[in-house]
Amino acid sequence: MTTSTAGPARPTGIRRRWTEHGLLFIAPFLLTYTLFLLWPLVSGVGMSLRSDNITGSGGEFVGLDNYAEAFGDPGVWSSMGNTVWFTVLSTVPLVLCGLVFALLAHHLRFVRWLWRLSWFAPFLLPSGVVGLLFLWVIFPSDFGFADQLLASFGLHPGIGWLTDERYAMLSVVAATVWWTVGFNFLLYLAALQSIPRYVYEAAELDGAGGRQRLWHITLPMLRRTTGVVLILQVLASLKIFDQVYIMTGGGPDDSTRPILQYVYQAGFTGYRIGYASAVSYLFFALIVIVSLVQLRLSRRGGEESS
Repeated sequence: MTTSTAGPARPTGIRRRWTEHGLLFIAPFLLTYTLFLLWPLVSGVGMSLRSDNITGSGGEFVGLDNYAEAFGDPGVWSSMGNTVWFTVLSTVPLVLCGLVFALLAHHLRFVRWLWRLSWFAPFLLPSGVVGLLFLWVIFPSDFGFADQLLASFGLHPGIGWLTDERYAMLSVVAATVWWTVGFNFLLYLAALQSIPRYVYEAAELDGAGGRQRLWHITLPMLRRTTGVVLILQVLASLKIFDQVYIMTGGGPDDSTRPILQYVYQAGFTGYRIGYASAVSYLFFALIVIVSLVQLRLSRRGGEESS
C-alpha cells in the first residue's frame, strides 16, 4: 500500500506569475489608479488641445492655441500671482505656529490633552463651516468678532476685512492658518515625542540650559520633519480654492481669486472646457517644478546633514 506525499498544487502559468510578483494583490489599486487618475490625466491633455464646450461636443482640434491664449491671458497670470502670494503669506506662519504649538504642548505639564485638542480640533472642520464661520461671525464689519476685538483695544472698527483689497487676502490667510495649523502641529508633536530622552539628560549633565537644548538638540533633530511639513504645506497652499470661494468669491476686483477658481470659471461658467484644461495643465507644470525644486533641496540637506 502506497501513500501520496505530494503537497498542495502550485499555481502555474499566468496565475503563478501574478501570485509570485504580488500583482494579484495590487490589481484593485492599479485598476482604481488607472480609472480615476491616469485616464483623467491623459484625457485632460486631449481636451486641452480641442475647443470643446462643457458638453464635450461641437469642438475641434486646435493644437496649442489654448496654451498660447493662456500665456497671453492677464487673468491667468493675476490668478497665478494671487495663488503664489497666498502660498508665501500662509506657509511661513503655518510652519512656525505648528512648531511653537507642538513645543508648548510637549512641555506643558497641566491639562495637556486640552491644549492638544484645542490646537488640532479646527483641522477637523469642513471647509464650508470654516468659510461661513469667518464670513458671518469673525469678519463682518462693525459687529464681527474681529472688529469687536479691535474696539476693545481702543482701535477704530469698521474695517472691510473681506471687501477691501488691502485686507482681503490677509483675512483669508488668517482663516487658513487657524483652520489648518493643527496638521503641522500634529506632525511636529509626533517628531518631538520620538527624540530620545537620554539625549536631553546627557545635555543637562553637561550643563546645557533650556535655550541651548532647543537650538542644539531639538531644532536640528526636527530638520527632516520641517522639510516634510514645508513640502506638504506649499503643495496644499498652491491648491487653495474652498475658503476663497466661500469667503470672498475671488474679490474684491479679483484680488483674491486663485488659479483653481479661474479654471472653474473658465470651464463651468464660461463653458470652455478645452481652455480650462490648458490652464490647469500650466498650473500642474508649476506644481511639478516646485515639487522637484523642494525635493532637490531636501536631498541636498539630507546629504549635508549625514
